[in-house]
Amino acid sequence: MNRLSTRTGIGVEDVRRTFVEYFEERGHRTVTGSTLLPPPGDPVLFTTSGMHPLTPYLEGRPHPLGRRLVNVQRCLRTTDLDEVGDLTHLTVFEMLGTWSLGDYELPQSIEWGYRLLTEGFGVDPGRLHTTVFGGDERSGPDTGSLETWRRLGVPVELTVDDNWWSGGPTGPCGPDSEMFLWTGDTEPRSTPTGDDRWVEVWNHVSMRYRTRPDGTLEPLPRRNVDTGLGLERLTTLLQGRTSVFDCDVFTPWRRHLPLLWGDLDETSTRLVTDHLRSSLVVLGDGVRPSSTGRGYVLRRIVRRVLTTLWRDDPTRELVDLPGELIEHTRDHFRQDTDPGLVRDVLLDEERRFRRLLDVGRKVLDRPRFRGPLTEDDLRHLHDTHGLPRDLVQNLRGEPAPSTPQTPTPQMR
Repeated sequence: MNRLSTRTGIGVEDVRRTFVEYFEERGHRTVTGSTLLPPPGDPVLFTTSGMHPLTPYLEGRPHPLGRRLVNVQRCLRTTDLDEVGDLTHLTVFEMLGTWSLGDYELPQSIEWGYRLLTEGFGVDPGRLHTTVFGGDERSGPDTGSLETWRRLGVPVELTVDDNWWSGGPTGPCGPDSEMFLWTGDTEPRSTPTGDDRWVEVWNHVSMRYRTRPDGTLEPLPRRNVDTGLGLERLTTLLQGRTSVFDCDVFTPWRRHLPLLWGDLDETSTRLVTDHLRSSLVVLGDGVRPSSTGRGYVLRRIVRRVLTTLWRDDPTRELVDLPGELIEHTRDHFRQDTDPGLVRDVLLDEERRFRRLLDVGRKVLDRPRFRGPLTEDDLRHLHDTHGLPRDLVQNLRGEPAPSTPQTPTPQMR
C-alpha cells in the first residue's frame, strides 16, 4: 500500500510535459516561465510562486494569451531556509500552475485536477483526500467545491483558516480546495488536519475577492482560478519516494557528491545539494553576490554551503564541483549560462569568504569581544571590520538569523 501511482519509470520531465500538455488540450495557452527576478518595481526580491508574475492579470488586466493559462515557473523562497536539510524543503523549486481569468470556475478546475492525477498520473483514487473552505463571518462555505468532490467520491474535510488563500494583508484572495495524497504504509486514515501522512500536493484557489486595508473584502472585477503544485514534490510522490532529494531531479547530485565529500551526514548532504543547486540557478538568472538585495541572498546561500563543508574539513573546495552538475542544472532550468563563468563566480566568493573568516577570527579573539556582545560591539564589527552580525554569530557558534525576502543591511 505504499505506492501512490500505478505508473512506473515516470521522471520529472515526464511529469512536466504531461501536466502542460493535459491543460493545453483543454484550451490553455502556455506562458513561458519567467526568471526568478520579479518585474521592475516589485518590492519582493525573488519570484516566490507561479501566480506572482500574473498578479496584474488576476486583478483584471487582460492577458495577451487569453483567459486560460498554464506554465512552469521557477521560484525561490527563503522563508523556510532553516528547514532545508529535511526531507521536503527546497530553496529553489518549480511550480506547475494553471489559471482561469474570468473563464471557468473552481468545480471545473477541481474535476480536471482529479482526472489528471488519477487517469494521467495513475494515482489510486482511494489515496486521495481534500479540504474545502467551510465559511466564516466574511464569506460563506464553498459549496461548489464540496459538491464536486462528493460527486467524484473523494473524502472532504471542511476547514476555515487552512482553506482561505491570501497573498498578504491586502490584495487578491479567496477560498481554496487542497488535494492531499496518502503516503503512509497502512490504509488511509484520519484527515489531512489529523495525520501528517496526508501530504498536500495541489491547491485550487477561487480568487474572487480583494482584501482592503481595513480587512474587509471587495469582489474582484472577475472571478479567477489559480492553481499550483510543486513539480519536485509531485514527482517525488509519484515515484514513491519519501525524500524530495531521492527523486530523479537530484540523480546527478546523488552520484557525484558522495565522491567529493562522502563523509557528510545526510542532513548536511541535503543542505549542500540544495544550496549549491539554488546558487547555480540564481547565478544563471544573472544575479551576482553583493552586500545588499538579491546578491546578499545569494551570498548567504553560498556561505551556508561553505560553512557546512568546512565544519569538519576546512580543506574542502568548490573547485572540485563537477561541471556536469552545473550543466545539468542549467539545462533543467532552461538557462543560457556559461558554466565557466558560474564556476569563476563561486570560486571568487569562496576566496572572499575565506579571507573574511580569517579576519573575523583574529578580531573576535581580542579581549573586547570575548564576552557577550552589545549592539555597539556588533555595529563596530560591521562598520570597522566588515563583519556582519550573522557571520559574527556563526564564528561564535550562535544561531544565525534567517535570510529575508526584503533588502537587508550591507554584507561585505
